[in-house]
Amino acid sequence: MAAGEGRRLRPVTERWPKPILPIDGRPVVALVLRELRAAGCERVTVVTGYLAEQVEGLLGDGSGFGVQLRYARQPRPDGSADAVSRGMAAGAEAPLLVATADTFFRPGDPARFAAAFERAGAAGAVAIRRDPPPGPQRAGVEVEDGVVRRIVAAGETPFAHASLWGLGPELTAYLADLGGPPFELAEAYQRAIDDGLLVSAFEVGPTRDLTDPLDLVRENFPYLSRSQ
Repeated sequence: MAAGEGRRLRPVTERWPKPILPIDGRPVVALVLRELRAAGCERVTVVTGYLAEQVEGLLGDGSGFGVQLRYARQPRPDGSADAVSRGMAAGAEAPLLVATADTFFRPGDPARFAAAFERAGAAGAVAIRRDPPPGPQRAGVEVEDGVVRRIVAAGETPFAHASLWGLGPELTAYLADLGGPPFELAEAYQRAIDDGLLVSAFEVGPTRDLTDPLDLVRENFPYLSRSQ
């Protein structure tokens, strides 16, 4: 999912879309693609929207990343469930992984998540993390014995959603008739859970993201984060 405007990163994102901004000097969307390839994903659908031409120009046909790329356009910021629906309309088929194009995972974590999702045989899965923890901009996830009970948790939980989803065929029907816009995946998954479908939770390591313009400095000049 690479269609968002990245409003909290303005004024930087007035000129460049968030997915092509760097962490460790490399575009985040490129890092995500390499991790998806390492997870065994040979075909990837990238949903673009805001400043789409820049994202598509950077990634090309995917051959530089070892994947076959197709693109789908999201003309309005209608949320993550809508983005997935547009990707599926362009040819993506469940079971599939859904990732945001602005979250940098610890190397190997997407591959471990994909393998765990496949082994579990559940209708869906979500990646959870302890770092960064739940907060105003990060949904909490209630987990019991490795099973998700609530995606957007109101109570105390040590786990935040890590922007990585496993979506099986049973869950695709829940992408429609949501209450948005924005049409969010969290709502779709919660509806499925409430209907009795099994959604597994798998913990991944710390993730990195660009939230505000100062993060661009912090994430690309690591010595700035070291204690004096």
